[in-house]
Amino acid sequence: MPILTVDPTDPSHDAHLLQAANALRAGRLVAFPTETVYGLGAAATSDAAVARVFQAKGRPAHNPLIVHVADLAGARAVAAFDERATVVAQACWPGPLTLVLPRAAGAPVSALATAGLATVAVRVPAHPVARDLLAAALLPLVAPSANPSGRVSPTTAAHVVAELGGAVDLVLDGGPCAVGVESSVLDLSRGRPLLLRPGGLDAARLERLVGPLA
Repeated sequence: MPILTVDPTDPSHDAHLLQAANALRAGRLVAFPTETVYGLGAAATSDAAVARVFQAKGRPAHNPLIVHVADLAGARAVAAFDERATVVAQACWPGPLTLVLPRAAGAPVSALATAGLATVAVRVPAHPVARDLLAAALLPLVAPSANPSGRVSPTTAAHVVAELGGAVDLVLDGGPCAVGVESSVLDLSRGRPLLLRPGGLDAARLERLVGPLA
């Protein structure tokens, strides 16, 4: 498994990052850093690539994956935003927050990634390597933590190699992750906002935006 180092301070024109983007477009699995933890990236548009993520992690197929996009415009192609969701996204993205929203009509995301649900989990990561990789790949990416399900999430490239080994086609080493825990997951697909997973974003900040959380 190749481990390619990329400078997190200026990754946009890095040859290694472009190599990783090409690998993702070819349906391969690429681990890369986000501000939270290292993600196991794959093209969210490809049934075969998404299925490989589930297999590599030993993750049950009924557990949806988070779709990562480069910006709010990319998120709107995947999910249906109402005024409340737009306010939260503009306040908290890019950053360690995942929103669960109704799936947009015609969203180019594999049904495997959403476990066949009418909702989709989406976020815009803040890490420069993740953002430039998404921009270069020109694809939404699923990117759950790059470790077997139930194990501690990786915060370095070395952790990814130790946990997943040959199940990954390529690892982008952009140094350690700053936050070290997964993104907070906020469900805005129904009436009252529901915090499905506490994580890297302060829940009090979310309550200031949307009111009390269930």
